[in-house]
Amino acid sequence: MAVLLEFSMTPLGVGESVSEYVARSLEIIEASGLDYRLHAMGTVIEGEWDEVFEVVRRCNEAMSADCDRVTCSIKIDSRKGATGRLTSKVKSVEQKLGHTLKSTEAGKSTQTDASAS
Repeated sequence: MAVLLEFSMTPLGVGESVSEYVARSLEIIEASGLDYRLHAMGTVIEGEWDEVFEVVRRCNEAMSADCDRVTCSIKIDSRKGATGRLTSKVKSVEQKLGHTLKSTEAGKSTQTDASAS
Protein backbone atom coordinates (compact mmCIF):
# COMPACT_ATOMS: atom_id res chain seq x y z
CA MET A 1 0.00 0.00 0.00
CA ALA A 2 1.37 3.41 -0.97
CA VAL A 3 1.94 5.78 1.92
CA LEU A 4 2.59 9.48 2.30
CA LEU A 5 4.31 9.97 5.64
CA GLU A 6 4.93 13.46 6.94
CA PHE A 7 7.23 13.75 9.91
CA SER A 8 9.05 16.28 11.99
CA MET A 9 11.84 15.05 14.25
CA THR A 10 13.53 17.33 16.77
CA PRO A 11 16.37 16.78 19.21
CA LEU A 12 15.82 18.38 22.60
CA GLY A 13 18.50 20.12 24.63
CA VAL A 14 20.78 21.03 21.71
CA GLY A 15 19.89 24.70 21.37
CA GLU A 16 17.55 26.70 19.18
CA SER A 17 18.95 25.78 15.77
CA VAL A 18 18.48 22.14 14.77
CA SER A 19 19.33 22.39 11.05
CA GLU A 20 22.47 20.28 11.58
CA TYR A 21 20.25 17.42 12.77
CA VAL A 22 17.67 17.96 10.03
CA ALA A 23 20.51 17.75 7.49
CA ARG A 24 21.49 14.33 8.90
CA SER A 25 17.94 13.12 8.36
CA LEU A 26 17.85 14.46 4.82
CA GLU A 27 21.02 12.53 3.97
CA ILE A 28 19.24 9.35 5.10
CA ILE A 29 16.06 10.25 3.21
CA GLU A 30 17.96 11.02 0.00
CA ALA A 31 19.96 7.79 0.27
CA SER A 32 16.72 5.79 0.59
CA GLY A 33 15.76 6.64 -2.99
CA LEU A 34 12.20 7.46 -1.92
CA ASP A 35 10.49 10.54 -3.29
CA TYR A 36 10.29 13.31 -0.68
CA ARG A 37 9.58 16.99 -0.12
CA LEU A 38 11.24 19.04 2.59
CA HIS A 39 9.21 22.00 3.81
CA ALA A 40 9.65 24.54 6.58
CA MET A 41 8.03 22.40 9.28
CA GLY A 42 8.97 18.83 8.30
CA THR A 43 9.38 16.36 5.47
CA VAL A 44 6.95 14.22 3.48
CA ILE A 45 8.18 10.92 2.04
CA GLU A 46 6.33 8.56 -0.29
CA GLY A 47 6.75 4.81 -0.48
CA GLU A 48 5.51 1.53 0.87
CA TRP A 49 4.64 1.27 4.58
CA ASP A 50 7.78 -0.62 5.63
CA GLU A 51 10.04 1.61 3.50
CA VAL A 52 8.87 4.91 4.96
CA PHE A 53 8.97 3.66 8.55
CA GLU A 54 12.46 2.25 8.03
CA VAL A 55 13.59 5.74 6.97
CA VAL A 56 12.03 7.30 10.07
CA ARG A 57 13.68 4.64 12.26
CA ARG A 58 17.08 5.36 10.72
CA CYS A 59 16.61 9.12 11.15
CA ASN A 60 15.75 8.58 14.82
CA GLU A 61 18.83 6.41 15.33
CA ALA A 62 21.08 9.01 13.71
CA MET A 63 19.64 11.81 15.80
CA SER A 64 19.73 9.75 19.01
CA ALA A 65 23.43 9.01 18.52
CA ASP A 66 24.37 12.20 20.35
CA CYS A 67 21.05 13.49 21.69
CA ASP A 68 19.52 12.18 24.88
CA ARG A 69 15.95 13.04 23.85
CA VAL A 70 14.23 13.21 20.45
CA THR A 71 10.61 14.06 19.67
CA CYS A 72 8.85 12.99 16.48
CA SER A 73 5.43 13.84 15.06
CA ILE A 74 4.13 11.64 12.26
CA LYS A 75 1.11 11.97 9.98
CA ILE A 76 0.21 9.18 7.52
CA ASP A 77 -2.00 9.00 4.43
CA SER A 78 -2.23 5.47 3.03
CA ARG A 79 -4.11 4.71 -0.17
CA LYS A 80 -4.35 1.49 -2.13
CA GLY A 81 -3.04 1.63 -5.68
CA ALA A 82 -2.12 5.31 -5.63
CA THR A 83 1.41 6.49 -6.36
CA GLY A 84 2.97 9.83 -7.28
CA ARG A 85 0.76 11.64 -4.81
CA LEU A 86 3.45 14.04 -3.65
CA THR A 87 2.82 15.98 -6.84
CA SER A 88 -0.67 14.85 -7.88
CA LYS A 89 -2.34 16.07 -4.68
CA VAL A 90 -0.92 19.58 -5.15
CA LYS A 91 -1.78 19.62 -8.86
CA SER A 92 -5.36 18.61 -8.10
CA VAL A 93 -5.84 21.61 -5.82
CA GLU A 94 -4.14 23.91 -8.33
CA GLN A 95 -6.48 22.73 -11.07
CA LYS A 96 -9.50 23.48 -8.92
CA LEU A 97 -8.15 26.97 -8.12
CA GLY A 98 -7.05 27.62 -11.69
CA HIS A 99 -3.54 28.75 -10.80
CA THR A 100 -0.20 27.52 -9.48
CA LEU A 101 0.40 27.68 -5.75
CA LYS A 102 3.60 28.35 -3.84
CA SER A 103 5.13 24.95 -3.21
CA THR A 104 8.32 22.98 -3.51
CA GLU A 105 8.11 20.56 -6.41
CA ALA A 106 10.97 18.43 -7.72
CA GLY A 107 13.49 20.35 -5.66
CA LYS A 108 12.55 23.75 -7.10
CA SER A 109 10.71 26.45 -5.24
CA THR A 110 7.92 27.94 -7.30
CA GLN A 111 6.24 31.19 -6.43
CA THR A 112 3.28 32.81 -8.13
CA ASP A 113 3.46 36.11 -6.27
CA ALA A 114 5.22 38.62 -8.52
CA SER A 115 6.37 40.63 -5.50
CA ALA A 116 8.31 37.61 -4.21
CA SER A 117 10.84 37.72 -7.04
